[in-house]
Amino acid sequence: MTKTLWTPWRMEHVTSGHKRQSACLFEPSGDAVQDREQLLLYRDQFCLVLLNRFPYANGHLLVAPRRHLAALHELETDEQTGLMTLLGHCTRILEHHLRCDGFNIGLNLGRAAGAGIPDHLHLHVVPRWQEDHNFMTVLAEVRTIPQHIMTTFDLLAPDFLSLFTTANQPCPPLSR
Repeated sequence: MTKTLWTPWRMEHVTSGHKRQSACLFEPSGDAVQDREQLLLYRDQFCLVLLNRFPYANGHLLVAPRRHLAALHELETDEQTGLMTLLGHCTRILEHHLRCDGFNIGLNLGRAAGAGIPDHLHLHVVPRWQEDHNFMTVLAEVRTIPQHIMTTFDLLAPDFLSLFTTANQPCPPLSR
């Protein structure tokens, strides 16, 4: 018996290979602190947070340094500190709004380790709930996301924007 699972929202991902080649996902255009269209929740001098357009779970975030780096040892101390501080803010904001019970936080370094974008390191912050994955994930390798991505963005955006103390000022330029 053939089973069909319709996922028309993924067509943009499937057909946008040429777009991904021309620009890095972790280097959104402009210098805004936040950008809904690009799912950019937060950007400061060193780091940024994106809502994952193709999530493993509702609220799946991507946290990355602004500089295009492939390895942890290439990070400078202020970038390392910025990443860890931002991870703390991410988990606090997600706990507050999504009432999650835990997190998977991961970093895949290199294509052999599963990195989809191996030349710009990034961390995945995946909210988890007690008993949130039912038979769909286990038997059919299907994920169910209970909230539209733009609704999630709108829910989280004010808290991320408040991290930037002068929200109406342009993002400080990358000083490297």
